[in-house]
Amino acid sequence: FMLGELSALNSRSLLIVGAAAVGLFAFSGMLRNAISAGVRSMSTTGVRICYITVPDQEAADTLAGKLVESRLAACVNVIPGIKSTYLWEGKINSDFELLLMVKTRAELTDKVAAFIKENHPYDTPEFICTDVVAGLPAYLKW
Repeated sequence: FMLGELSALNSRSLLIVGAAAVGLFAFSGMLRNAISAGVRSMSTTGVRICYITVPDQEAADTLAGKLVESRLAACVNVIPGIKSTYLWEGKINSDFELLLMVKTRAELTDKVAAFIKENHPYDTPEFICTDVVAGLPAYLKW
């Protein structure tokens, strides 16, 4: 008699534990999807800003104009008065430069990098980018 009740109890317990595990697994999947969807939507707008230093106004104007003309950038800001201190070929250098702030689409980054590598006066130009995580929607569509 007791063995039969114990057997029934174990079957019911296993059924409850199994259902709870399936529910927990499903809930964790939904939670994981909700979290990753929220992070994705907030992590990037598809817009990227690339920073490039140049030695002079002529290089800045040439690169900025060609980037916009070729539609690799929607806009390029030329920021004067940058002083860069860096290590190059074993020596510390300080130079006044200009900074290009290139606004582009994330999918164009490789093309922008190739363009800079091909057209920049430096052997090893600075080319670093960051994703834009927020902005006015009308501006970001531009």
